[in-house]
Amino acid sequence: MTRASLQLRLALAGGIVLLLTLAAAQMGLSTLFTRHAERAIAADLSDLSDYLVAAVEPAGDGSLTLERPPADPAYQRPFSGRYWLVTAGGQDFASRSLWDFTLTLPEAPSPGADVLLTLAGPKGTRLLALDRSVIRPTPAGDRTLRIITALDRARIDAAEQAFRHEMLPWLAALGLLILAAGAVQIRVGLAPLATLGQRLAALAQGRVDRIGTEVPAELRPLARQIDALLDDRATEIERSRRRAADLAHGLKTPLQALLGDAAQLRTQGLHMQAGGIETVVRSIHLQVERELARASMAGATPGSAADIARCLQGVAAVVRRTPRGATLDWQIDPPAGLHARMDAADLTEALGALVENAAAHARGTVHLTARREGGEALVMVRDDGPGLPPDQIDRLRLRGQRLDTSGNGSGLGLSIADELVVAAGGSVSFENSAQGLCVTIRLPAA
Repeated sequence: MTRASLQLRLALAGGIVLLLTLAAAQMGLSTLFTRHAERAIAADLSDLSDYLVAAVEPAGDGSLTLERPPADPAYQRPFSGRYWLVTAGGQDFASRSLWDFTLTLPEAPSPGADVLLTLAGPKGTRLLALDRSVIRPTPAGDRTLRIITALDRARIDAAEQAFRHEMLPWLAALGLLILAAGAVQIRVGLAPLATLGQRLAALAQGRVDRIGTEVPAELRPLARQIDALLDDRATEIERSRRRAADLAHGLKTPLQALLGDAAQLRTQGLHMQAGGIETVVRSIHLQVERELARASMAGATPGSAADIARCLQGVAAVVRRTPRGATLDWQIDPPAGLHARMDAADLTEALGALVENAAAHARGTVHLTARREGGEALVMVRDDGPGLPPDQIDRLRLRGQRLDTSGNGSGLGLSIADELVVAAGGSVSFENSAQGLCVTIRLPAA
C-alpha cells in the first residue's frame, strides 16, 4: 500500500469512509423513521385513551360503566392487532380483540403520566402500548383508572423494512454521486503534482536548470530543497573539476622534467633506463587524462545545451590549422539552430577526438553533417579513408586500444568521446560507408 499511487490510496480511503457513512446513514434514518412512526402511533393511541377516559361513566353505587366502547371494527375482531384495556380497581373493560389473552403489565405509572412501552401480545406478537393513569371522581369518591391502548408492532416493523428497501436505491445513487465528486476532487487536488513532474521532466531534458518557483505554494518547499541540492552538487562538481585541473597542471612540469631526464639518459646510452622512465610517465599521463575525462563527464550542468553547428565549426577550425588538416577538403553542413542536450565543452571534446581521427585517416575529404531525427540530434563525421574491417570497429571504443600504431596517441580519445556521449544520454556508432568510416553521434535534442 505504501507504493500505491496517491490517487488510488485516496480513492480507497474515500470509498471505505463513504461505505461506512452510508451504512451509518441507513441505520440512522431507519431509527429516525421508527421513532417518528412510534410518535405518530402514540398520538393515535393517546386520542383513543382520551376517548376511553370520557366513555367510562360512574354509576350511582360508585361503580364504573362503559356504555359506548370505540366503534372501530378492528377492536371487535379477535387478535386484530389493535387493543385497549381499562382497569379500575376490581373492574376491567377490554376490547373484544384481546379475546381470552391477558396482558402482562408492569407497574402502573403515576396519575397524569403517559408511558410508551412494548408489551407481549397475543400469538407471540409485540405491542406498542400507551400506558396512562388518571383519577376519575365518582359519587363514592375518586377512583384511579389505568388505560392501555396498544397496536401490533409488526405494522411498524413492516413499514420500517419497506422504508429501508425504498431508501437503498437512493443511497446507492447518492454514493455514486459522492464517488464522482470525490474523483473530481482528487484529480483537481493532485493536479499540482503534475506541475512538479513537468518541471522535473524539463530539468531532465535540459530545458531548465532549476525547478524554480513556478509550482504550487505547497510544493515550493520541496522545489527549494531540490534546487538547493542541485546547487550544492554543481558547486561540489565544479570544485572537483578545478582540483582535477590543478592536479593535471601540477603534474605537467614534473612529468616534463622526467621526460627530459629520460632524454639525457638516452644520450648517455642508457636506453633501458630511459624507456622505463618514459613508460612510467605515459602511464601517469593516461591516468591524468582519464580522471580529467571523468571530472568533465560528472560536471555536466542540468539544462545545458550545445549548439552543434558552432561546435563542429570550432573543432574543424582547430584541426584545419594542423599540418594534416590543412591538406584536406572540409565539407561542413550542419543546420542552424540545432541544439543537443549536452554540455558544449563536452560535445566539443568528443567531436575533437572523432574529427582528429577522421583527419588522420582521410585521403582528401572530411564530411561534417548534422540533422534532427524525431527527438534526437544526429551528428555525422565521415572521412574518405580506407575504413576498417568489421571485426575492428568495436575495438574503437575500448580505452587505450589503437588501431593505428604509427603515431604517439594514447588511445583514449575515441573511448573518452564515447563515454562523454553516453553520459549525456546518447550513443556513438561506427560503420563503414561507401567510402571511408562514418561515425554517428545520437544525442537528445534540446
